[in-house]
Amino acid sequence: MPAEFRDCVAIVAIGRNEGERLKNCLRAAIGSVRTVVYVDSGSRDGSAQFSRTLGCAVVELEPDPPFSAARARNEGFAYAMQANPHVDFVQFVDGDCTLVDGWLDHGLLALNKNKDVGVVCGHIREIHPKASVYNRLFDLEWRQKPGEIGACGGNFMVRVPVFKAVGGFRADVIAGEDNEFCVRAGQQGHRILLLDVAMVWHDAAMYRFTEWWRRTRRTGHAYAHVAALHGKNNERYFVRECRRIWVWGLAIPLTALVLAPFTRGWALLLLVAYPLQLIWIFVNARWRGWESGDAAVYAFFAMLGKFPALEGMLAYHWRRMRGKTMTIIEHKQS
Repeated sequence: MPAEFRDCVAIVAIGRNEGERLKNCLRAAIGSVRTVVYVDSGSRDGSAQFSRTLGCAVVELEPDPPFSAARARNEGFAYAMQANPHVDFVQFVDGDCTLVDGWLDHGLLALNKNKDVGVVCGHIREIHPKASVYNRLFDLEWRQKPGEIGACGGNFMVRVPVFKAVGGFRADVIAGEDNEFCVRAGQQGHRILLLDVAMVWHDAAMYRFTEWWRRTRRTGHAYAHVAALHGKNNERYFVRECRRIWVWGLAIPLTALVLAPFTRGWALLLLVAYPLQLIWIFVNARWRGWESGDAAVYAFFAMLGKFPALEGMLAYHWRRMRGKTMTIIEHKQS
């Protein structure tokens, strides 16, 4: 990055027990800009201490209020503004991601050329896609068509005035907070642009089925929460996703099982819809140019994922009904 730009961008990294992944993240960040803030959410692996040895500003969050990615990014942003009031842009990066060399230049160029764009992001690449079937799934999920999009994940570059105008992340949204932020940014007229360049290397390091299940459950929680907040707006955000989960995760199997005793088992034929839908997803993936193996893996887990996602949606509505405080959902044991 040219020297004249090093002061206009701050990097805010967040993490919790990320280990070596965080070290790679911060090493890539510290040489890019002058202001790098690391926000730690109760790590027990020495993350905060290591960050200080690199020269990062470190914010260690107290456990009350509860940890969340939204809270971490908000406090990191606030600290960056105090450390360098002249910052015009902030690049958020998760602790399991490493910024690609040259990305910041691409992001800055896009924001300077398009004044109506408030947020830019690039492609996320899985660093070890062949290490496990779950890493492979991550790599497939990251494949998006570049251009204007409705929302992006937590790795993005944003204009400081836009972040302030939107009000930052909602701290009570414990999953899907990045999508929810983008929805509000779009409502204020700020475009979100996905550039056709690599932005970060993501290190999923996921090797257990239980980790995948918990992550997908968190996704369902995110769908339900964001849909509750914005489902009645014109965007109908996440409403379609929630409807599909209700149908495939609950309505079809429940109907088949309840009606089976009264139809001599004929109602169980409803379950044929699952292999048919799996074939449909596979065919669509092949039309998109995916290899057969990738299409098959994606189709299988897309269908299976309706069940943990349903669990996450039910958990959200149960918490909401009981007035419980939303707390962090982790897919890996800390």
